Amino acid sequence: MRFMFVGDSMTIGRAGDITWRYRMWQHLSTSFDGPFEIVGPRTELYDTEAGAPLSYAYGAADFPAPARRHLSGWGEGWLHMAPLIREAAAGAGADVLLVSLGLIDLGFYTDSDQTAANVRAFVTQARAANPAVRMVLLPVIPNVRAESDAPFAAEVARFNELLAKAVADLDQPSSPLLLASHPPTYDIHQDTYDGTHPSASGEHKLAAAFAEAMHQGWGVGGAYAG
Repeated sequence: MRFMFVGDSMTIGRAGDITWRYRMWQHLSTSFDGPFEIVGPRTELYDTEAGAPLSYAYGAADFPAPARRHLSGWGEGWLHMAPLIREAAAGAGADVLLVSLGLIDLGFYTDSDQTAANVRAFVTQARAANPAVRMVLLPVIPNVRAESDAPFAAEVARFNELLAKAVADLDQPSSPLLLASHPPTYDIHQDTYDGTHPSASGEHKLAAAFAEAMHQGWGVGGAYAG
């Protein structure tokens, strides 16, 4: 089974980060009953000094190069990934997409309705690459901006409702969709290093959200051990 991580800055990580992708790879390595592969067209981390994804300085030395593959980008959202996913998923032969997107869209590019439309376009394009592709979608976790910007917080909440509706509408037996649960104990003041991007505890909680969704929804892997 080929898994592809699709996300924004919370997923690509910056130079020196371990990333929740590493935590998920660890989880699959110990719980997945069968061969698996992490796939995707990119392997880089974001270099904050260069302002570009140029770094390979992962914080975990035992994270093997093939498992570092992904489709994620600093400052990229549903708006950016919808046009890319068909070629990326087809080229990598992706079977399962683990998707964490939306915060950057709502913060800078599109409102909740437009972002939800891009979710639906993403699903359509992913299925054009593989009609049997599975997808797990994580709701947007409000960041520190939502604490002081009420309209932004409202857009995040509304988008998460629209995301849940899209998952319900688009779910198919041949290409199932799962809506992961918001990590119940996620605290942006404890689980991030800047109010948005995950610290070590946040990485575990993001990985656990995807792991539990697959385990409970599809019987894939086991419960997240951390």
